[in-house]
Amino acid sequence: WRSYKNRLTGAKKGHQLLKKKADALNMRFRQILKRIMETKEKMGVSLRESNFALTEAKYTAGDSVKHTIVDSVKEASVRVAAREDNVAGVKVPVFERNDLDSSQEKNSELFGLSKGGQKVSSAKDSFQKTMDLMIELASLQCAFVTLDEAIKTTNRRVNALEHTIIPKLENTILYIKGELDELEREEFFRLKKIQGKKQEAKERQEKEDKEKELATLSNGKQVDPFAGAGNLGDLLSSPGLTDNDIIF
Repeated sequence: WRSYKNRLTGAKKGHQLLKKKADALNMRFRQILKRIMETKEKMGVSLRESNFALTEAKYTAGDSVKHTIVDSVKEASVRVAAREDNVAGVKVPVFERNDLDSSQEKNSELFGLSKGGQKVSSAKDSFQKTMDLMIELASLQCAFVTLDEAIKTTNRRVNALEHTIIPKLENTILYIKGELDELEREEFFRLKKIQGKKQEAKERQEKEDKEKELATLSNGKQVDPFAGAGNLGDLLSSPGLTDNDIIF
């Protein structure tokens, strides 16, 4: 009985905590969804601007500038670092840009003629912004997928507690309580019956004692207080018992 009550209390507390967790995850999920939509819109604009800047750079500096830039770069200067963010107990991946030193890169002003280097630098900056948006979008989408799975799992647990475990425990407790009440009523009826039997036995014993007492009185000798006094008339008329002082 107490074990089931403790389990029911724990299930209700767990249901409340999971409900709060689901609410927090849903709130963060909606925020991330909103940021994804905004980032995608920015991404479209940035890609369009970057491609236009690349076309300008190619037109100004010539097509050969692409090979010159590729040969001048030994390794990528852009790195992406990953870390974890805790959202209501759920580990969410977060990607951040972590650049290396750009000492290997040549000055883009030297590429091409007639301000071609300036266009190349402009295209580079435009693509850098696009890359930042891509990294942010990747981080948001990974967090979106992770939170979506966590929300589904949490909702399944909440529904299981709310519709299966808690009702089952409540029904079990009601059944046990009904059985205990029935046992208590049976015990009360038994004690009342025993008390009634004892009372009947007591009354019957008292009745038998009274009957015995009456029988004893009726069968025994009764003492007459005037027994042995004789006849008063005989006492007065008896010879030799005359009293001279009595005059009749």
